[in-house]
Order: sequence, then structure tokens, then C-alpha cells
Amino acid sequence: RCGLAAGRSYSGGGAYPSVSLTCPLPGVPKAVFAAAESRERFETRVTVLENGLRVASQNKFGQFCTVGILVNSGSRHEAKYLSGISHFLEKLAFSSTAQFGSKDEILLTLEKHGGICDCQASRDTIMYAVSADARGLDTVVNLLADVTLQPRLSDEEIEMTRMAIRFELEDLNMRPDPEPLLTEMIHAAAFRDNTVGLNRFCPMENTDKIDRDVLHSYLSSYYTPDRMVLAGVGIEHEHLVECARRYLLGVEPVWGSGQGRAVDRSVAQYTGGIVKVEKDMSDVSLGPTPIPELTHIMIGLESCSFLEDDFIPFAVLNMMMGGGGSFSAGGPGKGMFTRLYLNVLNRHHWMYNATSYHHSYEDTGLLCIHASADPKQVREMVEIITREFILMAGAVGEVELERAKTQLKSMLMMNLESRPVIFEDVGRQVLATNTRKLPHELCDLISQVKPSDIKRVVTKMLHKKPAVAALGDLTDLPTYEHIQAALSSKDGRLPRLYRLFR
Repeated sequence: RCGLAAGRSYSGGGAYPSVSLTCPLPGVPKAVFAAAESRERFETRVTVLENGLRVASQNKFGQFCTVGILVNSGSRHEAKYLSGISHFLEKLAFSSTAQFGSKDEILLTLEKHGGICDCQASRDTIMYAVSADARGLDTVVNLLADVTLQPRLSDEEIEMTRMAIRFELEDLNMRPDPEPLLTEMIHAAAFRDNTVGLNRFCPMENTDKIDRDVLHSYLSSYYTPDRMVLAGVGIEHEHLVECARRYLLGVEPVWGSGQGRAVDRSVAQYTGGIVKVEKDMSDVSLGPTPIPELTHIMIGLESCSFLEDDFIPFAVLNMMMGGGGSFSAGGPGKGMFTRLYLNVLNRHHWMYNATSYHHSYEDTGLLCIHASADPKQVREMVEIITREFILMAGAVGEVELERAKTQLKSMLMMNLESRPVIFEDVGRQVLATNTRKLPHELCDLISQVKPSDIKRVVTKMLHKKPAVAALGDLTDLPTYEHIQAALSSKDGRLPRLYRLFR
């Protein structure tokens, strides 16, 4: 039926007409629905300035924008310097500069445009970012240029940074969540004393050694225009390029324009190995509901660079392994069909955590599994995790693979709903490749992954020595040689694999 019908009584006492949802209303103009614009409108535009600085932007939408400077610099470049410089630079970011007398002055300037700022340092990138009203773009780019190239680095600020880093290092060793510490340990084991294996956090013994001269020496080598990208999301490209020319072209840095030391262009060398830290974990979380004493193991194998074609199959494999903790916010059920949930957490009630991680860089990568259990169960836990690595090379079901690919595409698109995430994606891709793959291109690549691709990348990965990080009571931890022998076994020899640990 179309049109109005007999009234229907509701508990509220009123009578409302029943209106059809399938027929147009009489006398109402035909609806014009919004449609997605062409993909070209969403392409990332890149302009290279005369000094080598790259300016990248995503199309304008909304009132606010996210703009920042990404520098090809991080802890992996500190081989010729004191370890911990990137950690210092992260903490010193958005402090006093040539134009701004203090951090408070910077925050007050941003406040006029509803802005917030942040700096994050990783192994291969340092990122200075601001989110603010798009009408304040000139102010934002001027501020970013000043923060990046004209920091004062006063003695007082450096001393405050030393205190903050010391506190962070103490907290890192005391916190109940050991994941940041284990991530450092697994990288140190996988790439011993080189590139991405260098410590991301400043060692305690270096906190007193890093001063303004050390920082300026490092900055003169790595903070050069050809190693930077000015990225923006939510602004017009021409306006961003104009601001870049005004504030970042021909600017003399505070450390001078003289040549610093030669830039470290070392390629990551995967070594494999083990890093063990014996630690009493019985009192990491005291209180009415303390976390039980756990031993944490992380086992990893070299994967590939994010520039290689195999990066997508590895990303699908990581999603297929999935996993998580025994307890999670929102209750159980998330990722319940992943292998680490089905084969590990659901079958072994004593396992508190089994999670897969994939770290990828410009020249290498690392796929690892983090597991946690009672110290008395360590031997069996290692056996179970090594078995999961071996079983990766086995048969991959079509339903399992399709679910992992769908979940990966869903996660990708959901993350790209956030403007700061789009900004980081634009900046990192342009910094590494001078261009950007759009989401629909990545989704097409994910859709093309076949079971044979998963088997191929796993077989290549299993030929490498494992990297192992172990934290807690390690009395029952199998030797590194046993773990290595287990992972070098072929799937036809799985029954003998289990006896290695008996």
C-alpha cells in the first residue's frame, strides 16, 4: 500500500500513520542522492621544491587539517652517534624556538586556531604534526618550520628532558605491560648492533652525555630538506606549497648549513639470536586484582620490506594468525577465528596471551608472536608457538584466507577514516617512495593474495634463524639451539619436532 493508511495505536497513547518505506511520497520532489566523487579527487599530490623538500597533500575536506613534517631520521641512524638522540629530540619537540620563547607560547598560538601538536620518533622516522583549523595554515607551517629548524635547545630544556627520560626508563621496567620492552628486545635479537636493532630508547648511561653540541652534530647530518616531507590533509595543495616556499625554502638552520657527518645508509643485516632478561615478575601489578606472575616470550623471523611485493601476503598472514589476550576490553569474541585464538588460546587455558605482530621497514621486516604464561609452562608454551610457525607453511583454507583478507581491508579502511592516520600514511609513503598507493589499490592487491603466496613467503621465512626475546623467570626456557632446530624442521617431521623439547 502507498500513501497514508489507518492510524496505529502505540503504548504512548498517540496515533501515528503507517507510511510505506518502498513507495515515493505523493507530491514530494524526486530525491537527489549524494554520490562518491571520482577517485582522482582523492589522489595525493606531490611537489618537490628547489632544495629537495617534498610537499605532499590530500584533498581538502572539513574545517580542520592535519599538517606535519616527517624526517627520514631515527634510532636506526645512530650507529655513529650516541644512542638515544632521537629519544631526546622527541621529548624536546615543540619547546622554545627562535620565534617562540617557550612551549607555553607555542600552545597558546595553536590554541587560537583550535590546534594540538605532537611529535613521535620511531626507528626510521621522526614526525612533527599539528591538527588545527585550516584557516590557520600559514601560522601552522611557520610554527612547524621553526620547531624543526630553529629549536633553541636551552640547557634548562635539555636537563628537563634528561629527567623525563630517566623517569620513562624506570617506568618501562616497572609497568605490567611488557610489550614495549619485548619489542626492543626482539629487534635487538633479530638485528644485533645494526640499523633497526639499535635501541629506540636512550640508554640510562647516555642521558648525561647528550648535550646541545651532540644534538646539533646529529641534526646537521639528518635534518636536511632532501630527507624531509611536508605533508598535509584537509588543505589545498597550492596553499601548502606556497607556505612551504615562504617558511621552508632557503631557511638557515640554527646549527648552520655546514656539512655534518656522512649519512648512514647501511642496509639492515638480519642476524637472529636471543636476548634474555631474568626478572622477578611476581609483583609487577599489586592491588586487589593483581596480574599473576608471567613469563613472556617473543619469537620472530625475518619477513620483508614494505617496498617488496611480498609485503601484502605477509600482512594477510599476520591478520590470519591474529590472536590476542585471554581478556580484552569489550569481552571475548574479537578475532575469534584467527589461528592463535583457535589453536592456542582456546585449547590451552593456561596461556594468557598469544598475539602476532608484523614490523616492516624500508629494507627489512620482522614477523613475530608474543606469548605469555606461568613460568612453569614456558617449555610447553615455546613448543606451541614454534608449532604455529611451522604450521603456517601448511594448507591454507579458502574460507580462512578470505576472512583474513576481508578483515585486513576492513581494518585498513576503518583506520583511514581518521584524518591524522591519513596524514601519517601520506607522509610515510611519500618519504619512502615519493608517491602514495591509494586505499583502493591496496585493497586490490590484498584481494589478489592466493594460498600459494602465503605458502611461498612462509617457506622463505622459515629458512632464517629465529630471533627470540625472553623476559621473566626463564628457568624452564629451552635453549636457543632447540628453538632453532624446531623451526628449521619441515612439516613432514612435526612429530619429531615435539620431542625436541621432551
